[in-house]
Formats: sequence, structure tokens, C-alpha cells
Amino acid sequence: MIKRWAQSFDQYYIFIYIVKWFFYILPVSVVVGSLVAFFLWLLDLATVTRWNNGWLLYFLPFVGVAIVALYKFKGKNADAGNNLVMEEIHKIGGGIPFRMAPFVLFSTVITHLFGGSAGREGTAVQIGGSVAQFFGNKMRLNGEDLRILLMTGIAAGFGAVFGTPIAGAIFALEVLAIGRIKYDALLPCFFAAVLANIVCTMYGIEHTHYQINFHEQASIGYFILKFDPKILLWVTISAVIFGVTSYLFSELSHNIKRIAHKYIKWKYAIPMIGGGVIIILTSIAGTTDYLGLGVSTESGVGNSIVNAFKPGGVDTYSWLWKIIFTVVTLSTGFKGGEVTPLFFIGAALGNVIAQFAGMPIDLFAALGFIALFAGATNTPLACTLMGVELFGGEHVIYFAMACFIAYYFSGNSGIYTSQQIGVHKADLEHHLNTKKDIKGGESDR
Repeated sequence: MIKRWAQSFDQYYIFIYIVKWFFYILPVSVVVGSLVAFFLWLLDLATVTRWNNGWLLYFLPFVGVAIVALYKFKGKNADAGNNLVMEEIHKIGGGIPFRMAPFVLFSTVITHLFGGSAGREGTAVQIGGSVAQFFGNKMRLNGEDLRILLMTGIAAGFGAVFGTPIAGAIFALEVLAIGRIKYDALLPCFFAAVLANIVCTMYGIEHTHYQINFHEQASIGYFILKFDPKILLWVTISAVIFGVTSYLFSELSHNIKRIAHKYIKWKYAIPMIGGGVIIILTSIAGTTDYLGLGVSTESGVGNSIVNAFKPGGVDTYSWLWKIIFTVVTLSTGFKGGEVTPLFFIGAALGNVIAQFAGMPIDLFAALGFIALFAGATNTPLACTLMGVELFGGEHVIYFAMACFIAYYFSGNSGIYTSQQIGVHKADLEHHLNTKKDIKGGESDR
């Protein structure tokens, strides 16, 4: 009887905990959802304006200098971006300045307006983190509650900007440490992501809809795990390629930034050079398809995420071009996220692999879309769920296979330098020592 009463008492405190966090995250979700809606509206406006005024690209180097100057003189520690948000969650310290939200929103829109190749996830996450910090300070939360509220900010921003609230909630939990998830913020992150997405859509924001027209014909397997062995084999091969490509993207991003800051002493020259390189690359590529988000093109044809789902929709090396454009843009001081360009790179690469292997093009574009993201951010669970939210659940076994394998083959690195390593994917030193111990034991005998 006493035991049963104690259990009921626990449920009472759990109920109070859930109610408390619902009201904690309510203002965060409303503000983040509203700011993300405003950001997406501005981003669409900037994209259309750039399409109609191609000459804006030639001002990109000067815009880069202005962005770097803005952050240097007025940004405080906001220039650290996503990494600052993650560092504050790992260890509450100096805090996230509220100015991060307007700064990153403005500078990202300007980057896209003048032709920089960047995404939007980083902006949404930083908006979420700075808004959560603001409300956490106002509510005078303790360190642990503030840590959770910052995680809900990430979930709210991610869920609203892509229209994938479940993936947003898991992303906020999974992105902090490779191989380790703490579920103490599960419900708060879920509430925040769902509410922020609802608020965002209430402003009339519509997210891009993708569709996989391929459906299984012959299938084998147990229960609902039905699959085509040939497709599964090529999914496995493709996932390895996606993982290695995400590793390439991450390493290029970090190394170009490191080299630029090491050898270029006058820091304003870095964005000048970066913007100039983008102009030259655009001339060499002979197209403006690799500027901006890359979700669609002005004419509807050409290299884009949407067209990667169609046979012959993208060029063979479009994925490589997008890597170069994005790495140069984000490594030289311009603002924005990496994720939407990763969607482009993955979908385009999936399209190329599918045409080579005779596989369903829309399915493999979708696999590349989520798997490259999984490898670069080390968030395979979130990306698998994103696949279900964006493309439906029919091919979930392929989604999981692609994301899980890409995660392993991306190595113990990623686009976020503040992401901790909770569990090494493959501890080579541990395996070597184990083998030595086994051999030593055999020789002792």
C-alpha cells in the first residue's frame, strides 16, 4: 500500500514537472516561431530579389566586410554562432546575448540577397538559443533548468524552420554529444518544437513539399520490415558514399577557415577574398544555381533540391559544386546554416548514384537528403525521423539504413566544433589494445 502511494506521489510530481515546462516553453515557442516565420519570409523575398537583379552578386565581397565588422564591433560573443549555444548547454557560462537573434537574422538574409551559398538552420538555432536565454534570465532559472530551456530553443528553431517538429525535438537532444543522448529534456523539446512549428505556419509560411513516387513491388522480410534486397544493397553502398562526403564537407569547412585566419592577417580581407571567389566560381560554373539556398531555381529548371528528385534534373557534378560554393561562403565570414546546402549536396549525389545504378531516383535523392545531414551533424535518429516527416514512412527501413551507416562513415567529426564526443564510433586504439591483450594471453599459454 505504501509502495503504491509512493508511486502515485511520483506521478503527481511528474505531472507538475510537465505543466511547469509547458508554461516555461510557451513564450519561447511563440517568439521563436514568429521570428522564424519572419526570417523565412525575408529569405524568400531576398531570393526573388537576387533572381531579378543579378548584379547584386558583385557586391558580395563588400557585404562580407560589413558583416564581419558588425560582429566585431557590436556582436560581443555572438560570432561563435551555433557553437556558442552548444557550449552554453554543456556548461552554463557567460550566456548568449539576445542581440544574436537580430544579428544572425539580418546577416543571413543579406548573405542570401547578395548571392552567398548558405542555409537557414544555423540562423533558426541561434534565434532559438538567444530567445531561450532571454526568457531564462527573465524567469531567473537555475543552471539545470536554463540548460534545458536552451535545448528547447534549438528544438523550436529547427522544428519551425523545416516544418519537422519531431525531428527538431530529437535533434536538440542528439546534437550535443556524439553517441550519447540525455532524455531529461525530451518532453520540453517536443512541446517547443511542435508549438513553434504551429506558430510559424499560422503566419502563412509554407514549407517545400517533397514526394517519393516510388513504391515497393516485390518485397521480402518479416512483418512490416519489407524491402528489396537489390535496393538495400545500393542503399548501403550509397550510405557509405554519403558518410564520406559529409566528412569531406566538414573537414573542408574547418580547414579553409583555419588556414584563412592563420595566413591572412587583415581579417577584413577574408570576406573580400571569399566573396570574390564566389563571383569567379559562378563565372566558371556558368550558372547561378549554386548561389543561395538551392531549394529551387528562378526558371524551375536547373540544379536544385526540388529537381534532384527528377530523372536528369541535376548535373553530374552539381553536388561537388555546391560543396565548394558553400564551404567558401561559410568559411570566410558570411552567415547562414549548413543544413540546406547539405540537403542539396545529398539529394544531387543521390540522383547521380541512382542513375548510375538504375535505382529509383526520387528515393535515392531523399536518402542523400537526410543521410548527408546525418553524417555531417552526427544525428542519425533525428534525420531518420525527418525522412518520415518529409517523405512518409513507407521507406523507413531505407531511411534508417542510410542515416545510420552515413553516421558511422562520417567519422568522429562534424560541422559543429563544440559537439562533444560521448562515445567514439570506432575506438581504433581500444580495438588494437584488445587484440594485443588477446595475443599476449595466447602467448602466455
